[in-house]
Amino acid sequence: MRLGAAVVAGVVTGLCFPPVGLGPVVLVALIPLLWAWRGARPAHAALYGFAYGVAAYVVVIPWIRYFGYVAIIPLVAVMAAAIAGVGALVAAYARRGLASPFLTAAVWVVLEALRGRFPFGGFPWADLGVALHGVPAARAVASIGGTLLVSFVVVAVNGLLLDLVLAFREHSSPTRMRVAVLAGVGVAGILVATVVVDVTRFEPTTTGHLKVALLQGDDEQLPLAEQVNQPLTEKTFTLADRLRGDYDLIVFPETALDTDPEQDPVLRARLVALAKQHDANVLVNARTPGDDGQSRNTNLLYTPAGKLQGTYSKQHLVPFGEYVPWRDALNWLPELRQVPYDFEAGTTRKLFHAGGHPFESVICFESAFGPLVRDTVRDGAQVVVVSTNNRSYQRSANSEQHLALGQMRAAETGRAVLQASVSGISAVIDPDGSVHHETGLFQSRIVSASVPTSTGETLYVRFGDWAVLLSAVAMLVVTVIAIRRGVRNSI
Repeated sequence: MRLGAAVVAGVVTGLCFPPVGLGPVVLVALIPLLWAWRGARPAHAALYGFAYGVAAYVVVIPWIRYFGYVAIIPLVAVMAAAIAGVGALVAAYARRGLASPFLTAAVWVVLEALRGRFPFGGFPWADLGVALHGVPAARAVASIGGTLLVSFVVVAVNGLLLDLVLAFREHSSPTRMRVAVLAGVGVAGILVATVVVDVTRFEPTTTGHLKVALLQGDDEQLPLAEQVNQPLTEKTFTLADRLRGDYDLIVFPETALDTDPEQDPVLRARLVALAKQHDANVLVNARTPGDDGQSRNTNLLYTPAGKLQGTYSKQHLVPFGEYVPWRDALNWLPELRQVPYDFEAGTTRKLFHAGGHPFESVICFESAFGPLVRDTVRDGAQVVVVSTNNRSYQRSANSEQHLALGQMRAAETGRAVLQASVSGISAVIDPDGSVHHETGLFQSRIVSASVPTSTGETLYVRFGDWAVLLSAVAMLVVTVIAIRRGVRNSI
Protein backbone atom coordinates (compact mmCIF):
# COMPACT_ATOMS: atom_id res chain seq x y z
CA MET A 1 0.00 0.00 0.00
CA ARG A 2 2.79 2.43 0.86
CA LEU A 3 4.68 1.67 -2.33
CA GLY A 4 1.52 2.20 -4.35
CA ALA A 5 0.84 5.48 -2.56
CA ALA A 6 4.35 6.68 -3.45
CA VAL A 7 3.86 5.80 -7.11
CA VAL A 8 0.49 7.58 -7.22
CA ALA A 9 2.07 10.65 -5.63
CA GLY A 10 4.82 10.56 -8.26
CA VAL A 11 2.43 10.34 -11.19
CA VAL A 12 0.26 13.18 -9.87
CA THR A 13 3.35 15.32 -9.24
CA GLY A 14 4.54 14.71 -12.80
CA LEU A 15 1.16 15.82 -14.13
CA CYS A 16 1.59 19.15 -12.35
CA PHE A 17 4.30 20.05 -14.89
CA PRO A 18 3.66 20.85 -18.55
CA PRO A 19 2.13 19.61 -20.77
CA VAL A 20 -0.75 18.64 -18.46
CA GLY A 21 0.10 21.48 -16.10
CA LEU A 22 -2.05 20.75 -13.03
CA GLY A 23 0.16 23.29 -11.25
CA PRO A 24 -1.41 24.06 -7.84
CA VAL A 25 -2.32 20.38 -7.37
CA VAL A 26 1.33 19.92 -6.40
CA LEU A 27 0.36 21.46 -3.02
CA VAL A 28 -1.39 18.17 -2.18
CA ALA A 29 0.31 15.75 -4.59
CA LEU A 30 3.03 14.72 -2.13
CA ILE A 31 0.66 13.76 0.69
CA PRO A 32 0.57 10.03 -0.22
CA LEU A 33 4.38 9.92 -0.33
CA LEU A 34 4.76 11.69 3.00
CA TRP A 35 2.21 9.30 4.49
CA ALA A 36 4.22 6.35 3.18
CA TRP A 37 7.29 7.71 4.95
CA ARG A 38 5.49 7.90 8.31
CA GLY A 39 6.86 5.22 10.61
CA ALA A 40 8.86 3.58 7.83
CA ARG A 41 12.37 2.24 8.25
CA PRO A 42 15.01 4.31 6.42
CA ALA A 43 15.59 1.58 3.82
CA HIS A 44 11.87 1.28 3.12
CA ALA A 45 11.44 5.05 3.01
CA ALA A 46 14.28 5.23 0.48
CA LEU A 47 12.47 2.63 -1.64
CA TYR A 48 9.23 4.64 -1.53
CA GLY A 49 11.12 7.81 -2.42
CA PHE A 50 12.82 6.10 -5.34
CA ALA A 51 9.49 4.75 -6.63
CA TYR A 52 7.98 8.24 -6.36
CA GLY A 53 10.92 9.73 -8.25
CA VAL A 54 10.77 7.19 -11.07
CA ALA A 55 7.02 7.72 -11.48
CA ALA A 56 7.31 11.52 -11.40
CA TYR A 57 10.29 11.95 -13.70
CA VAL A 58 9.12 9.41 -16.28
CA VAL A 59 6.02 11.60 -16.60
CA VAL A 60 7.98 14.87 -16.72
CA ILE A 61 10.92 14.04 -19.00
CA PRO A 62 9.89 11.25 -21.39
CA TRP A 63 11.39 13.35 -24.21
CA ILE A 64 14.85 12.13 -23.20
CA ARG A 65 13.91 8.96 -25.10
CA TYR A 66 14.81 10.74 -28.33
CA PHE A 67 18.41 10.16 -27.28
CA GLY A 68 17.66 6.48 -26.60
CA TYR A 69 16.53 4.57 -23.55
CA VAL A 70 20.16 4.26 -22.58
CA ALA A 71 19.80 7.97 -21.73
CA ILE A 72 16.45 8.07 -19.95
CA ILE A 73 17.02 5.08 -17.65
CA PRO A 74 20.17 6.34 -15.89
CA LEU A 75 18.93 9.94 -15.82
CA VAL A 76 15.63 9.02 -14.14
CA ALA A 77 17.47 6.70 -11.76
CA VAL A 78 19.88 9.43 -10.67
CA MET A 79 17.06 11.93 -10.22
CA ALA A 80 14.96 9.44 -8.27
CA ALA A 81 17.95 8.61 -6.07
CA ALA A 82 17.78 12.16 -4.68
CA ILE A 83 14.21 11.57 -3.45
CA ALA A 84 15.28 8.20 -2.07
CA GLY A 85 17.87 10.08 -0.06
CA VAL A 86 15.20 12.44 1.26
CA GLY A 87 13.09 9.50 2.39
CA ALA A 88 15.97 7.75 4.11
CA LEU A 89 17.02 10.86 6.02
CA VAL A 90 13.48 11.84 7.03
CA ALA A 91 12.84 8.32 8.32
CA ALA A 92 16.17 8.21 10.16
CA TYR A 93 15.43 11.50 11.89
CA ALA A 94 11.92 10.33 12.79
CA ARG A 95 13.32 7.24 14.52
CA ARG A 96 15.12 9.67 16.85
CA GLY A 97 11.92 11.57 17.51
CA LEU A 98 12.82 14.39 15.14
CA ALA A 99 9.96 14.96 12.69
CA SER A 100 8.37 18.07 11.25
CA PRO A 101 6.93 19.13 7.89
CA PHE A 102 9.51 21.92 7.87
CA LEU A 103 12.36 19.48 8.50
CA THR A 104 11.11 17.32 5.63
CA ALA A 105 11.00 20.44 3.42
CA ALA A 106 14.55 21.36 4.43
CA VAL A 107 15.88 17.88 3.58
CA TRP A 108 14.00 17.90 0.27
CA VAL A 109 15.41 21.28 -0.74
CA VAL A 110 19.00 20.35 0.13
CA LEU A 111 18.81 17.10 -1.86
CA GLU A 112 17.07 18.90 -4.74
CA ALA A 113 19.85 21.50 -4.75
CA LEU A 114 22.49 18.74 -4.81
CA ARG A 115 20.72 17.04 -7.71
CA GLY A 116 20.83 20.36 -9.52
CA ARG A 117 24.62 20.42 -9.21
CA PHE A 118 25.79 16.79 -9.28
CA PRO A 119 26.71 14.69 -11.15
CA PHE A 120 28.09 16.30 -14.32
CA GLY A 121 26.90 19.75 -13.27
CA GLY A 122 23.44 18.57 -12.26
CA PHE A 123 19.94 18.53 -13.74
CA PRO A 124 17.50 20.95 -12.03
CA TRP A 125 14.93 20.70 -14.84
CA ALA A 126 12.12 19.24 -12.70
CA ASP A 127 12.64 21.12 -9.44
CA LEU A 128 9.36 20.90 -7.56
CA GLY A 129 8.84 24.67 -7.44
CA VAL A 130 8.76 24.89 -11.25
CA ALA A 131 5.34 23.21 -11.21
CA LEU A 132 3.96 26.54 -9.95
CA HIS A 133 5.44 28.60 -12.79
CA GLY A 134 1.95 29.75 -13.77
CA VAL A 135 1.04 31.03 -10.29
CA PRO A 136 2.02 34.71 -9.80
CA ALA A 137 2.25 34.36 -6.00
CA ALA A 138 4.69 31.47 -6.35
CA ARG A 139 6.82 33.49 -8.75
CA ALA A 140 6.84 36.29 -6.16
CA VAL A 141 8.19 33.80 -3.62
CA ALA A 142 10.89 32.85 -6.16
CA SER A 143 12.00 36.49 -6.28
CA ILE A 144 12.70 36.22 -2.54
CA GLY A 145 14.63 32.96 -2.41
CA GLY A 146 14.63 31.32 -5.81
CA THR A 147 12.73 28.34 -7.15
CA LEU A 148 14.09 26.16 -4.36
CA LEU A 149 12.30 28.32 -1.79
CA VAL A 150 9.09 27.58 -3.70
CA SER A 151 9.97 23.87 -3.45
CA PHE A 152 10.39 24.29 0.30
CA VAL A 153 6.93 25.85 0.59
CA VAL A 154 5.35 23.10 -1.50
CA VAL A 155 6.79 20.29 0.63
CA ALA A 156 5.97 22.07 3.89
CA VAL A 157 2.34 22.65 2.86
CA ASN A 158 1.94 18.99 1.90
CA GLY A 159 3.36 17.91 5.25
CA LEU A 160 1.19 20.28 7.26
CA LEU A 161 -1.96 19.18 5.44
CA LEU A 162 -1.05 15.56 6.13
CA ASP A 163 -0.70 16.41 9.82
CA LEU A 164 -4.17 17.96 9.76
CA VAL A 165 -5.72 14.93 8.09
CA LEU A 166 -4.10 12.46 10.49
CA ALA A 167 -4.94 14.60 13.52
CA PHE A 168 -8.65 14.57 12.70
CA ARG A 169 -8.58 10.81 12.17
CA GLU A 170 -7.16 10.17 15.66
CA HIS A 171 -10.30 10.98 17.63
CA SER A 172 -9.03 9.69 20.97
CA SER A 173 -5.45 10.89 20.79
CA PRO A 174 -4.55 13.40 23.54
CA THR A 175 -2.21 15.20 21.17
CA ARG A 176 -4.80 15.47 18.38
CA MET A 177 -5.81 19.04 19.11
CA ARG A 178 -2.24 20.26 19.57
CA VAL A 179 -1.10 18.71 16.28
CA ALA A 180 -4.14 20.08 14.45
CA VAL A 181 -3.63 23.57 15.83
CA LEU A 182 0.08 23.60 14.99
CA ALA A 183 -0.59 22.33 11.47
CA GLY A 184 -3.38 24.84 10.96
CA VAL A 185 -1.22 27.68 12.20
CA GLY A 186 1.58 26.52 9.91
CA VAL A 187 -0.64 26.48 6.81
CA ALA A 188 -2.15 29.84 7.72
CA GLY A 189 1.30 31.31 8.34
CA ILE A 190 2.56 30.17 4.94
CA LEU A 191 -0.58 31.52 3.26
CA VAL A 192 -0.28 34.92 4.94
CA ALA A 193 3.45 35.14 4.21
CA THR A 194 2.85 34.27 0.54
CA VAL A 195 0.12 36.91 0.21
CA VAL A 196 2.40 39.52 1.82
CA VAL A 197 5.26 38.59 -0.52
CA ASP A 198 2.95 38.79 -3.52
CA VAL A 199 1.47 42.15 -2.52
CA THR A 200 4.87 43.64 -1.74
CA ARG A 201 6.56 42.03 -4.74
CA PHE A 202 9.81 43.67 -5.81
CA GLU A 203 9.25 46.01 -8.73
CA PRO A 204 12.37 46.62 -10.81
CA THR A 205 13.09 50.10 -12.11
CA THR A 206 12.33 50.32 -15.81
CA THR A 207 15.19 52.04 -17.64
CA GLY A 208 13.76 51.92 -21.15
CA HIS A 209 12.70 49.48 -23.83
CA LEU A 210 14.35 47.41 -26.55
CA LYS A 211 12.64 46.80 -29.87
CA VAL A 212 13.50 43.17 -30.58
CA ALA A 213 12.87 40.57 -33.27
CA LEU A 214 13.31 36.86 -32.55
CA LEU A 215 13.55 34.77 -35.72
CA GLN A 216 12.06 31.28 -35.40
CA GLY A 217 12.90 29.72 -38.75
CA ASP A 218 12.64 25.93 -38.35
CA ASP A 219 9.22 24.84 -39.60
CA GLU A 220 10.22 21.25 -40.44
CA GLN A 221 10.09 18.51 -37.81
CA LEU A 222 12.87 16.02 -38.46
CA PRO A 223 14.30 13.08 -36.49
CA LEU A 224 17.54 13.75 -34.63
CA ALA A 225 19.67 11.90 -37.16
CA GLU A 226 18.37 14.03 -40.06
CA GLN A 227 18.94 17.37 -38.36
CA VAL A 228 22.71 17.37 -38.89
CA ASN A 229 22.47 18.47 -42.51
CA GLN A 230 19.26 20.49 -42.21
CA PRO A 231 19.93 23.98 -43.67
CA LEU A 232 18.45 26.69 -41.48
CA THR A 233 20.45 29.75 -42.52
CA GLU A 234 18.33 30.49 -45.57
CA LYS A 235 15.07 29.89 -43.72
CA THR A 236 16.10 32.33 -41.02
CA PHE A 237 17.22 34.97 -43.51
CA THR A 238 13.88 34.57 -45.30
CA LEU A 239 12.24 35.65 -42.05
CA ALA A 240 14.73 38.49 -41.66
CA ASP A 241 13.75 39.77 -45.11
CA ARG A 242 10.25 40.40 -43.75
CA LEU A 243 11.49 42.84 -41.10
CA ARG A 244 10.63 46.48 -41.61
CA GLY A 245 12.07 49.52 -39.86
CA ASP A 246 14.69 49.77 -37.15
CA TYR A 247 15.32 47.36 -34.29
CA ASP A 248 17.59 47.43 -31.29
CA LEU A 249 18.21 43.67 -31.34
CA ILE A 250 17.61 40.90 -33.87
CA VAL A 251 18.18 37.34 -32.62
CA PHE A 252 19.13 34.31 -34.71
CA PRO A 253 18.56 31.49 -32.16
CA GLU A 254 20.84 28.56 -31.39
CA THR A 255 21.80 26.52 -34.51
CA ALA A 256 20.02 28.98 -36.83
CA LEU A 257 23.30 29.37 -38.77
CA ASP A 258 24.92 26.52 -40.63
CA THR A 259 28.46 27.94 -40.41
CA ASP A 260 30.59 30.26 -38.29
CA PRO A 261 30.29 33.81 -39.70
CA GLU A 262 33.82 34.59 -38.54
CA GLN A 263 35.01 31.76 -40.78
CA ASP A 264 32.50 32.40 -43.58
CA PRO A 265 32.99 35.87 -45.15
CA VAL A 266 29.84 35.64 -47.27
CA LEU A 267 27.65 34.84 -44.25
CA ARG A 268 29.31 37.57 -42.21
CA ALA A 269 28.64 40.11 -44.96
CA ARG A 270 24.96 39.17 -45.00
CA LEU A 271 24.69 39.61 -41.23
CA VAL A 272 26.47 42.95 -41.38
CA ALA A 273 24.15 44.12 -44.16
CA LEU A 274 21.14 43.11 -42.07
CA ALA A 275 22.50 44.99 -39.05
CA LYS A 276 23.04 48.14 -41.10
CA GLN A 277 19.68 47.90 -42.85
CA HIS A 278 17.77 47.91 -39.54
CA ASP A 279 20.30 49.88 -37.46
CA ALA A 280 20.26 46.82 -35.21
CA ASN A 281 22.57 44.69 -33.16
CA VAL A 282 22.33 41.11 -34.43
CA LEU A 283 22.87 38.22 -32.03
CA VAL A 284 23.67 34.91 -33.72
CA ASN A 285 24.81 31.46 -32.64
CA ALA A 286 27.45 29.30 -34.25
CA ARG A 287 29.84 26.46 -33.67
CA THR A 288 33.18 28.24 -33.27
CA PRO A 289 36.76 26.99 -32.85
CA GLY A 290 37.93 26.29 -29.31
CA ASP A 291 41.25 25.07 -28.01
CA ASP A 292 43.00 21.84 -28.95
CA GLY A 293 40.83 21.30 -32.00
CA GLN A 294 37.55 21.32 -30.08
CA SER A 295 34.52 23.48 -30.82
CA ARG A 296 32.45 25.86 -28.73
CA ASN A 297 28.74 26.65 -28.76
CA THR A 298 28.96 30.43 -29.12
CA ASN A 299 26.73 33.49 -29.36
CA LEU A 300 28.20 36.39 -31.35
CA LEU A 301 26.87 39.97 -31.39
CA TYR A 302 27.35 42.23 -34.42
CA THR A 303 26.80 45.98 -34.07
CA PRO A 304 24.90 48.22 -36.53
CA ALA A 305 28.31 49.28 -37.83
CA GLY A 306 29.15 45.67 -38.66
CA LYS A 307 31.71 45.11 -35.91
CA LEU A 308 31.86 42.03 -33.73
CA GLN A 309 30.99 43.45 -30.30
CA GLY A 310 31.84 40.25 -28.47
CA THR A 311 31.15 36.55 -27.99
CA TYR A 312 29.79 34.28 -25.29
CA SER A 313 30.49 30.56 -25.31
CA LYS A 314 28.20 28.20 -23.45
CA GLN A 315 29.65 27.35 -20.04
CA HIS A 316 27.24 24.67 -18.82
CA LEU A 317 27.30 21.97 -21.47
CA VAL A 318 24.78 19.13 -21.67
CA PRO A 319 26.40 15.84 -20.60
CA PHE A 320 25.83 13.10 -23.20
CA GLY A 321 24.36 15.80 -25.45
CA GLU A 322 27.23 18.22 -26.10
CA TYR A 323 29.99 16.09 -24.64
CA VAL A 324 30.33 12.50 -23.46
CA PRO A 325 31.95 11.80 -20.10
CA TRP A 326 34.11 8.66 -20.20
CA ARG A 327 33.74 8.56 -24.00
CA ASP A 328 36.46 5.93 -24.46
CA ALA A 329 34.81 3.59 -21.98
CA LEU A 330 31.31 4.10 -23.39
CA ASN A 331 32.03 4.16 -27.12
CA TRP A 332 30.36 0.75 -27.50
CA LEU A 333 26.94 2.37 -26.98
CA PRO A 334 25.37 3.05 -30.42
CA GLU A 335 23.31 5.96 -29.04
CA LEU A 336 26.49 7.95 -28.44
CA ARG A 337 27.07 8.15 -32.19
CA GLN A 338 24.51 10.97 -32.07
CA VAL A 339 27.19 12.97 -30.18
CA PRO A 340 30.17 12.54 -32.53
CA TYR A 341 32.36 15.19 -30.88
CA ASP A 342 32.72 17.02 -27.58
CA PHE A 343 32.14 20.74 -27.22
CA GLU A 344 34.50 22.78 -25.10
CA ALA A 345 32.94 24.84 -22.31
CA GLY A 346 33.35 28.60 -22.22
CA THR A 347 34.96 30.14 -19.17
CA THR A 348 33.63 33.72 -18.95
CA ARG A 349 30.38 35.63 -19.31
CA LYS A 350 29.91 38.56 -21.65
CA LEU A 351 27.94 41.74 -21.06
CA PHE A 352 26.60 42.87 -24.44
CA HIS A 353 24.91 46.18 -25.28
CA ALA A 354 21.96 46.96 -27.53
CA GLY A 355 19.98 50.17 -27.79
CA GLY A 356 22.09 51.67 -25.02
CA HIS A 357 21.20 48.90 -22.54
CA PRO A 358 23.36 46.03 -21.25
CA PHE A 359 22.16 42.45 -21.63
CA GLU A 360 23.58 38.96 -21.40
CA SER A 361 22.72 35.69 -23.08
CA VAL A 362 22.59 32.11 -21.93
CA ILE A 363 22.37 29.18 -24.29
CA CYS A 364 19.62 26.55 -24.12
CA PHE A 365 20.08 24.20 -21.10
CA GLU A 366 21.77 26.97 -19.12
CA SER A 367 18.46 28.67 -18.36
CA ALA A 368 17.58 25.73 -16.10
CA PHE A 369 20.20 26.96 -13.63
CA GLY A 370 19.02 29.82 -11.42
CA PRO A 371 22.47 30.70 -10.03
CA LEU A 372 23.92 31.06 -13.53
CA VAL A 373 21.18 33.45 -14.70
CA ARG A 374 21.46 35.30 -11.37
CA ASP A 375 25.12 35.93 -12.16
CA THR A 376 24.23 37.60 -15.46
CA VAL A 377 22.05 40.11 -13.60
CA ARG A 378 24.76 40.72 -11.02
CA ASP A 379 27.01 41.57 -13.97
CA GLY A 380 24.59 44.37 -14.86
CA ALA A 381 22.30 42.75 -17.44
CA GLN A 382 18.99 44.58 -17.83
CA VAL A 383 17.55 41.87 -20.10
CA VAL A 384 18.41 38.16 -20.45
CA VAL A 385 18.33 36.39 -23.81
CA VAL A 386 17.88 32.60 -23.89
CA SER A 387 19.08 31.37 -27.27
CA THR A 388 17.91 27.79 -27.68
CA ASN A 389 17.38 24.84 -29.97
CA ASN A 390 14.73 22.39 -28.77
CA ARG A 391 14.02 20.73 -32.11
CA SER A 392 15.70 17.46 -31.07
CA TYR A 393 12.74 16.85 -28.75
CA GLN A 394 10.19 17.29 -31.54
CA ARG A 395 6.61 17.95 -30.32
CA SER A 396 7.18 16.84 -26.75
CA ALA A 397 6.68 18.94 -23.61
CA ASN A 398 10.36 19.88 -23.52
CA SER A 399 9.83 23.30 -25.08
CA GLU A 400 6.88 24.15 -22.85
CA GLN A 401 8.87 23.10 -19.78
CA HIS A 402 11.81 25.17 -20.99
CA LEU A 403 9.54 28.20 -21.21
CA ALA A 404 8.35 27.52 -17.64
CA LEU A 405 11.98 27.62 -16.51
CA GLY A 406 12.34 30.97 -18.26
CA GLN A 407 9.36 32.26 -16.28
CA MET A 408 11.05 31.28 -13.01
CA ARG A 409 14.35 32.89 -14.08
CA ALA A 410 12.53 36.14 -14.95
CA ALA A 411 10.71 36.17 -11.61
CA GLU A 412 13.87 35.34 -9.64
CA THR A 413 15.88 38.13 -11.21
CA GLY A 414 13.28 40.81 -12.00
CA ARG A 415 14.44 40.87 -15.61
CA ALA A 416 12.65 40.35 -18.90
CA VAL A 417 13.69 37.10 -20.57
CA LEU A 418 13.68 36.66 -24.34
CA GLN A 419 13.17 32.98 -25.14
CA ALA A 420 14.48 32.71 -28.70
CA SER A 421 14.05 29.19 -30.07
CA VAL A 422 14.95 28.04 -33.56
CA SER A 423 11.89 25.76 -33.68
CA GLY A 424 9.72 27.03 -30.80
CA ILE A 425 8.56 27.85 -28.26
CA SER A 426 9.76 31.47 -28.56
CA ALA A 427 8.28 34.15 -26.32
CA VAL A 428 8.82 37.34 -24.35
CA ILE A 429 8.68 36.93 -20.58
CA ASP A 430 8.10 40.02 -18.43
CA PRO A 431 10.15 40.64 -15.27
CA ASP A 432 7.30 39.21 -13.16
CA GLY A 433 7.32 35.95 -15.14
CA SER A 434 4.22 36.50 -17.28
CA VAL A 435 4.46 35.34 -20.91
CA HIS A 436 3.66 37.27 -24.09
CA HIS A 437 4.03 36.72 -27.85
CA GLU A 438 4.25 32.95 -27.44
CA THR A 439 4.77 30.93 -30.63
CA GLY A 440 3.89 27.34 -31.46
CA LEU A 441 6.28 24.55 -32.35
CA PHE A 442 7.77 24.27 -35.84
CA GLN A 443 6.25 27.48 -37.12
CA SER A 444 8.04 30.03 -39.25
CA ARG A 445 7.46 33.05 -37.03
CA ILE A 446 8.87 36.42 -36.04
CA VAL A 447 8.41 37.58 -32.47
CA SER A 448 8.52 41.37 -32.66
CA ALA A 449 8.08 43.22 -29.39
CA SER A 450 9.07 46.15 -27.22
CA VAL A 451 10.77 44.68 -24.16
CA PRO A 452 11.35 46.57 -20.88
CA THR A 453 14.90 46.92 -19.59
CA SER A 454 15.28 46.97 -15.81
CA THR A 455 17.62 47.59 -12.92
CA GLY A 456 17.40 46.79 -9.23
CA GLU A 457 18.05 43.60 -7.30
CA THR A 458 15.50 41.11 -6.04
CA LEU A 459 16.35 39.44 -2.74
CA TYR A 460 17.28 36.34 -4.72
CA VAL A 461 19.73 38.29 -6.86
CA ARG A 462 21.20 39.88 -3.75
CA PHE A 463 21.44 36.82 -1.49
CA GLY A 464 21.12 33.79 -3.77
CA ASP A 465 19.91 30.40 -2.55
CA TRP A 466 19.80 31.35 1.12
CA ALA A 467 16.89 28.93 1.63
CA VAL A 468 19.19 26.05 0.73
CA LEU A 469 21.90 27.29 3.07
CA LEU A 470 19.49 27.65 6.00
CA SER A 471 18.04 24.22 5.25
CA ALA A 472 21.52 22.71 5.27
CA VAL A 473 22.28 24.36 8.62
CA ALA A 474 19.00 23.02 10.02
CA MET A 475 19.89 19.53 8.80
CA LEU A 476 23.31 19.79 10.43
CA VAL A 477 21.80 20.79 13.77
CA VAL A 478 19.18 18.04 13.61
CA THR A 479 21.83 15.49 12.66
CA VAL A 480 23.92 16.41 15.70
CA ILE A 481 20.85 16.09 17.95
CA ALA A 482 19.98 12.72 16.39
CA ILE A 483 23.49 11.41 16.94
CA ARG A 484 23.50 12.55 20.57
CA ARG A 485 20.14 10.88 21.15
CA GLY A 486 21.43 7.70 19.58
CA VAL A 487 24.50 7.70 21.84
CA ARG A 488 22.36 8.39 24.90
CA ASN A 489 19.97 5.55 24.06
CA SER A 490 22.84 3.11 23.52
CA ILE A 491 24.19 3.96 26.98
